[in-house]
Amino acid sequence: MAFIRALVLGYEKYGKDPAEALRQAQITSAELRRPEARITAAQMESVCAHAMQELDDEALGWFRRKMRWGSYGMLCRASITSPDLGVALKRWCRHHGLLVDDIALSLEIDGEVARLAIEERVELGAMREFCLVTCLRYVHGYACWLIDSQVPLTEANFPFRAPPHAAVYPLLFPGPVYFGAPRAGFSFDTQYLAMPLRRDERALRTMLRRALPLTVLQYRRDRLLAQRVKDLLRHRAQEFVNAETVAAELQVSVRSLHRQLQGEGSSLQRLKDEARRDLAIEQLRRTARPVKQIALAVGFTNEKSFARAFRGWTGQAPSDFRKGG
Repeated sequence: MAFIRALVLGYEKYGKDPAEALRQAQITSAELRRPEARITAAQMESVCAHAMQELDDEALGWFRRKMRWGSYGMLCRASITSPDLGVALKRWCRHHGLLVDDIALSLEIDGEVARLAIEERVELGAMREFCLVTCLRYVHGYACWLIDSQVPLTEANFPFRAPPHAAVYPLLFPGPVYFGAPRAGFSFDTQYLAMPLRRDERALRTMLRRALPLTVLQYRRDRLLAQRVKDLLRHRAQEFVNAETVAAELQVSVRSLHRQLQGEGSSLQRLKDEARRDLAIEQLRRTARPVKQIALAVGFTNEKSFARAFRGWTGQAPSDFRKGG
């Protein structure tokens, strides 16, 4: 409800009455005053859609200059022709700066980590939290939609103290959330920047008729989930021995893990076998460790079962494979 109270401040800024927007979203004045009150995603979508048109400001009063109705659609169209997500995000940041001077968005890359950051150039006042949270959700939701894939966050940062409703942040930004940071932003794996866009102008027109769900709901499909599982098993195989532990680490349900891997033409068992095989081959080629130790290291309980599996993978016994180089 704190976000709805911030939206009401936008109405006050423009000298307008929020009553109709609240009525359509079925939010009462009594609920508005309750600090612990909660709203649904559908209510958030309803009140924001009404307010953006009624105020003719898609920024809902955050900035000194209005973002007129259709501004975000223009930002989307300016990036939809990009060859990959990295270029699309750079275009979004650059064109957002043509509309707004109060904040500046930037895409920063540091090794394997990409970061979408916000620089505050003016005091944003009482609507600061709502502004920063929503701007980041806009970009993240649109990025996921562009490549038709979840973009998992390695962390999200906010330059203010944890608010009383901090428990809602992991729902908006799955992954570690940190308060008291120098700037607002979120980080993710650079692999996603290279993914080609899967949307065209026709899909964009359809999406823009009801774009707000992208900002209030998390995107579920992850087209790189198999690679993420493979990386996890490759580097920390002994920690993730079943679907429950893998799903918990990747912050998806067990059901979603199996369903998404199946959609990518893979399975957890296949990925576990591939990780074991690759690690075993590396150990046999690069070390002089006994085969029994290698078997235990890659997750087998005994040398015999390891030898049987290895023969199935390569057509050779582990000792013969080692001799052949």
